[in-house]
Amino acid sequence: MTGRALPERGVPRPPPPRPPPPPRRAAGPAMGLCLPCMGGAVKDVVETPDPEIKRRQLAEAAEKRQMEASSRGIKNVYSVEQKKKKQEEIEKRMAASGSGGEGGLRWQVG
Repeated sequence: MTGRALPERGVPRPPPPRPPPPPRRAAGPAMGLCLPCMGGAVKDVVETPDPEIKRRQLAEAAEKRQMEASSRGIKNVYSVEQKKKKQEEIEKRMAASGSGGEGGLRWQVG
């Protein structure tokens, strides 16, 4: 074969050497002084909103996330809401009719 010796099995090879990092540039007097020369750039800086506005935005975002999470996996959200309303209405009727002195118990023989 050739004159190179093959590594034994199970012995890991050392990783290849890393390339040297790029040279660093010294910070000159021009760094950080570009905003005044751009004129209107200072006006473009986004200010943090008023705490009340931020609180309202966070509440709206949380409500939107809850609505999305509640409808996840449901194809027709409207029909589900209608079924819930119908079920609540039936429960209200049962509660109202059950308090008529019967005690709320029903027996079925059959």
